[in-house]
Amino acid sequence: MIKTSLRSHLTLWFAGLSLLTLLSVGFYVGHIATGQVRQASGNALLGAARSTAALLAMQLRERQLEVSLLSKAPLMRLGNLDAPDILTLMELRSQSRAEYAWMGVADTQGRVHQAVNGLLVNQSVQQRPWFQAGMRGEYTGDPHEAVLLAKLMPGSPSGEPLRFIDFAAPIRNAQGETIGVLGAHAHWSWVTHIVESATQQKDAVPDLQALIIDGDGKVLYPEALAGQQIPPTHLNSPSGWTSGNGYVTASVAVPSPSNAQLSWYIVLRQPLDIALQPARELLYKLLILGVLAAVVFGLVAYYLASTLSRPIERLAKSAKQVQDQQPGAVFPQEHAVLEIAQLGRSLAGMTQSLLSKERELQEANASLEATVAQRTADLTQANAELLKLATHDALTGVYNRRRFDEKLAENSLLFQRTGRTFALLLIDADYFKRINDTYGHAIGDEVLAHLASVIEKTTRATDFVARYGGEEFAVLLPEVDEPDSPEVVAEKIRAAVAAAVFPTVGQMTVSIGIGVAEPADRDSLALLKRADLRLYEAKAAGRNKVA
Repeated sequence: MIKTSLRSHLTLWFAGLSLLTLLSVGFYVGHIATGQVRQASGNALLGAARSTAALLAMQLRERQLEVSLLSKAPLMRLGNLDAPDILTLMELRSQSRAEYAWMGVADTQGRVHQAVNGLLVNQSVQQRPWFQAGMRGEYTGDPHEAVLLAKLMPGSPSGEPLRFIDFAAPIRNAQGETIGVLGAHAHWSWVTHIVESATQQKDAVPDLQALIIDGDGKVLYPEALAGQQIPPTHLNSPSGWTSGNGYVTASVAVPSPSNAQLSWYIVLRQPLDIALQPARELLYKLLILGVLAAVVFGLVAYYLASTLSRPIERLAKSAKQVQDQQPGAVFPQEHAVLEIAQLGRSLAGMTQSLLSKERELQEANASLEATVAQRTADLTQANAELLKLATHDALTGVYNRRRFDEKLAENSLLFQRTGRTFALLLIDADYFKRINDTYGHAIGDEVLAHLASVIEKTTRATDFVARYGGEEFAVLLPEVDEPDSPEVVAEKIRAAVAAAVFPTVGQMTVSIGIGVAEPADRDSLALLKRADLRLYEAKAAGRNKVA
């Protein structure tokens, strides 16, 4: 503990109070300025976002109107989708609009009759969302990666996947009957260029970042942030802008074209550090002014404190001499007070007592720290056990149904994003009810635990084994390539179970259904249904089978 004189205390108090007052005023003014600058920045971003959203909505409406008018052209109404003039009409439209990557006409069965550059001619687009929606009316869809065109068109120079915005409109003959669909794919880069050109102007806001967000709050643009989630509070703020997470953020919903199945937001954000730079500079100036003023007040305070504290310092020096049994202790006559001399000696005794108490406190603190360390270790172990109980099946030791559902959802999302195929095995113990009825549920539980151990030992380290429910188990296979295909892994499991010896029961068998993720799956439920159907087929084939 650093000891300071009364003179120092008085100086520090005077200087500190003056500095505190000036700093309080500075921070208050800085706070007001920060709020005003934040408000101005948010309003500026909101204005830019509104103009960008309006421009993008206008462009989308124009493209939808072009496709709609083209589908109603007299050539289309004649009913002959193979007429050469239709192709000429589409080529002229594509040449005049560089944003169109593909344009073509398909009949009601989804077969493409004609298309610009001959792409997808005679192929079926019946399963494509734009075709199905175009059969019902005009359609504008969300961006998506190329499926049929990916192999037919050159890739992006940046290596990013090809993404399109779909436009479609029904083709009706003179009698008003729908005879096909006119579809057009516009480059997603066309949309991003519109946003970039609207936000990157000469007098644009510095370090401005533009994003396109879908209705679920996921980032569509830029590609580096694609898939990230934006908090709903940033999209539905009453004022149209918010500040937080290091940004001033403004969001505006893009007005949708008629019959458009999209819900986009234009989000413009600027780092708070950049937006609040003017207010920060003002705050720095105020702080510097406060420090200079505090120095001046400190010098004045030091002069006053010296005048007041000098007699008391002389008394303290004499008291210290008396305490140390040194000769020459002289108390000033004008301050010859007995209590001041006794105060030093009393403080010495009190200091010894405090030092003793301090040692006792240190010992108690060391004991307390050891106790806390032990309790922390116990708590860490308990948390680890709780985590295992939350994710593992208590009977078999493999993952439980809840953790399986999470892992299946993770694999499904990864498959939808990357196209990396995975497989699901559903395993059911054959005639397990007979085992429970014959030997009792305790033996049945032992059999299930042993069965889980056999499955875990047979699968690979990368596979995910879980108890699906009752006597059913599920195995997720993230690797499906040869030589360890799903069929090979399933057959290994079936053979290992058939060869194993189970407690009391002896031998038993399992039936296995295999399901492989497919691009058409909208969610993991479709994969579960396929695997379950194959499991029933294995059961119907006589059990102890892989389907």
